[in-house]
Amino acid sequence: MTTPPDRGLLDDLQHQVAVFARRAEQTRLGGVGQVRNSMDRAAYLLLNRLDREGPMGVKALAAGMGIDSSTVTRQVAPLVDTGLVKRASHPEDGRAVVLELSPRGQARLDEVRSSRRQLMALLTEDWTEEERTLFCGLLTRFNTALSARHHTVAPASPQDVPEVPSS
Repeated sequence: MTTPPDRGLLDDLQHQVAVFARRAEQTRLGGVGQVRNSMDRAAYLLLNRLDREGPMGVKALAAGMGIDSSTVTRQVAPLVDTGLVKRASHPEDGRAVVLELSPRGQARLDEVRSSRRQLMALLTEDWTEEERTLFCGLLTRFNTALSARHHTVAPASPQDVPEVPSS
């Protein structure tokens, strides 16, 4: 059994997560050089998933990312329009459509990854490899817990919202 976390430590942790979220959004962790801030978060995450997991349909992409299919459809449209993603027939069911990374999308993703890798190296240049590994492991664990929490918490229904007494 673990000891309950210190309240002050939890306050510090939530504050640092909030600061991290702001800083990450300000820079989009966009890398360095010409590529800095050149790809938004949604596009990067979609291209990255298609690269790692291969062609897939909108529903599978949405489920894997924990977002709604309509959101994926909206986010993918400009990627298709710019030639970073292409639509193809499903290999087993020619009537179904899958999304896949185009050669242009792969090149662009590689460019952005390289720039972001340089930024991570710069930000952690005075860290040991062990510290980088530990931080990455803990951040992965934190993100996994956030994702699990997101998938298990149902949206609030009217009966879950406490009544506010009128004055």
